[in-house]
Amino acid sequence: MKNLINLHKLLIVFLGISTITLLNACQKGFLDQVPDDRITIEKVFQRQKYSEEYLANIYNYIPNEAYRNTTIWDGASDDADITYDRPGSGYDSYPINLGNWNAASNYYNKWTANYRGIRSATYFIQHIGANAELLAQSGGPERITQYIAEARALRAILYYNLVRQYGPVILLGDEMISGDIEPSAEEANKPRSSFDECISYIVSELDLAALDLKKNYTDQVSTDYGRMTQAVCYAYQSKALLLAASPQFNGNMDYSNFKNGDGKALVNTQYDANKWKLAADAAKRIITEFNFALFRKNNAAGVFDPYLSTRDVFLVPWNSEVIFARVSNNLSGWERSVAPRVVSGYAAVAVTQQLVDEFETGTGKRINDAGTDYIETGFSTVATKYTTVGTYNMYVNREPRFYVNVSYNGSQWLNTSEGIKIVETFFTGNTGKKGSWDFPRTGYIARKNVDPNSNVRTSVYVARPFVMIRYAEILLNYIEALNEYDPGNADILLYLNQIRNRAGVPNVQTGLGQSEMREKIRHERRVELCLEGLRYTDTRRWKIAEQTDGGAFYGMNVDTGTKLADEVFYQRTMFERRVFLKHYYLFPIPQEELDRDKNLVQNPGW
Repeated sequence: MKNLINLHKLLIVFLGISTITLLNACQKGFLDQVPDDRITIEKVFQRQKYSEEYLANIYNYIPNEAYRNTTIWDGASDDADITYDRPGSGYDSYPINLGNWNAASNYYNKWTANYRGIRSATYFIQHIGANAELLAQSGGPERITQYIAEARALRAILYYNLVRQYGPVILLGDEMISGDIEPSAEEANKPRSSFDECISYIVSELDLAALDLKKNYTDQVSTDYGRMTQAVCYAYQSKALLLAASPQFNGNMDYSNFKNGDGKALVNTQYDANKWKLAADAAKRIITEFNFALFRKNNAAGVFDPYLSTRDVFLVPWNSEVIFARVSNNLSGWERSVAPRVVSGYAAVAVTQQLVDEFETGTGKRINDAGTDYIETGFSTVATKYTTVGTYNMYVNREPRFYVNVSYNGSQWLNTSEGIKIVETFFTGNTGKKGSWDFPRTGYIARKNVDPNSNVRTSVYVARPFVMIRYAEILLNYIEALNEYDPGNADILLYLNQIRNRAGVPNVQTGLGQSEMREKIRHERRVELCLEGLRYTDTRRWKIAEQTDGGAFYGMNVDTGTKLADEVFYQRTMFERRVFLKHYYLFPIPQEELDRDKNLVQNPGW
């Protein structure tokens, strides 16, 4: 029968099923109840338990990207490098950075998974209303309405994930779809919608979903944290509208010949300044209608501490800055991957010299500013709040966020339960290149989102949500868009300086022109949001990736050094020459999808 799904397909459809608490894997109870090896899809929408598990599965289509090594968002940006170059092991950023890929490579293919999630959400929306068990309960109809809103929001988010990677995509809408997991012949031969149509659909669906959702996680019971809220909907609206307003998709003449087979243009090449206003308004809505605030933390003496504030925003669950977080995640895998070998870590995610150079000094100077107090040579003779005597001067007197984000040669590891451990990334050091492939190719290791109470050696990790969207991102979205359509607006400096003050750096000077302020905002966005998976999209939507993501990439000289004080190690050294071609701004549509859908056109240049 068409409506019967065998157990193999159920394992796909219900991949990562969780209970009503959501995002906490609990497959066994459901699969154990499958009679023989079959269950009817109708039964799923007759029973509350099965319907809620189906919805939980849709949540699981939102990628679990806490373990960032196998994503491309950091390793294929100019912020980071993933050490491993093992073909076929899922470390796709390495061949991508070298330009060794094409439409058949299937690197970081998220097209198929996102559409499976979209189809599952649509099927849920169409069928949950007939759940007799839910309808018979007091408050059951209202719960069905909420569940439909959650599925609608999730579907819109999956479309956003597609457009940021592939550009304009196929919109399926609410049309009836087959009960199987694979698309019908009719569904499989649809053309792409235009990029503006995709953004309009995402925005309108999120608006519709928000009508039937709680305002914020603070209005939910704690066991529902991680479910959709109005705040999450509006945050994704902000992200989508900012993408649409940016140079990549707003007046980009490079896409003038980007059309469907029937001649329909897929990207509007006429610049529209109003898109920036829409993006600013979407972010401002979150600022004015919700009670989010930048997370701030005092030290043991009761004094505000910018280091603790910018570090612990990821460590204190559900604080004032968190908009969306994933409860079930793999932060333990992340913490092991960025820990040095001296504590049994892998040191696998390296920070580039380009990112190191982006951090300001404690007085708010850039390394190349006139009158900078940055020193690049020699070793310190006095200890500071963040560094010890003998630290290379390049790493002394940097802003607090540098010490939050980067483990450098000579830095102290966060966990001290087994004594103080010093990170050594020189050649023969405890995390150096000699004799291991677990080393940072730049001499720096990513450090953000590591709990100091986690002990990698004993595999004791502090469980916490993985923060996916936070208020600082929304503030930066707002001031970027505002600067483009209303430069000089007082809100720009107000919110830019709020972020800087929380980070312990001075205010930006007043009286800057639009282009100067644009550079300040982009710089602040890179530093504040580094290693959070946003830089990859930012350089592409700004249409600067040809400058930032290609050419020589630098770190320290990891092939040298036998002790911390070996100055030969502290030399800017090219570790990789990356390739970025114009058509890399968009990922290729997987070749198998083009073979299946004859109306689907490939992205330009592929």
